[in-house]
Amino acid sequence: MSITRRFSKYLTAIEYPKEKTSWNIAGILKDKNAYYKYDVRDMFALPDGTPAQEGRLDTKADKMVLEMEDKWVILDLEELHQYIKKNKLTKVYVNDLISKLEWTIFLAKK
Repeated sequence: MSITRRFSKYLTAIEYPKEKTSWNIAGILKDKNAYYKYDVRDMFALPDGTPAQEGRLDTKADKMVLEMEDKWVILDLEELHQYIKKNKLTKVYVNDLISKLEWTIFLAKK
C-alpha cells in the first residue's frame, strides 16, 4: 500500500491532483476543520542511514507529511520555508524542526 493511501485513512473530503503537481493528496484531517494540500512521499535514506525527505520552496502543497515508525509528523510548509530562509539552511533535521516550529501535528498511527 502506498504512503498516500496509508495517510488517506486520516483524512475526509479527499481530493487528488488532476495533473502532476507538488502535492499528492488534499483533504481535511479527521477531527479538524481546515482543508489542506499535502506533500506525502516516502522518505529515503542518506548514505549514513539517516531518513531524509527533499522539498521545494515553490511547492503548491500546504503541509509536508513524514511517516515515522509509530506516528505521522505534519509540518507547515510556509513556516518551514520561513525558518529555512531566515537561518540560510540547505539541510534541516526533523528532530530539530519539531522543537523549532510552532505548527506541527503528530498523528499516532492506527
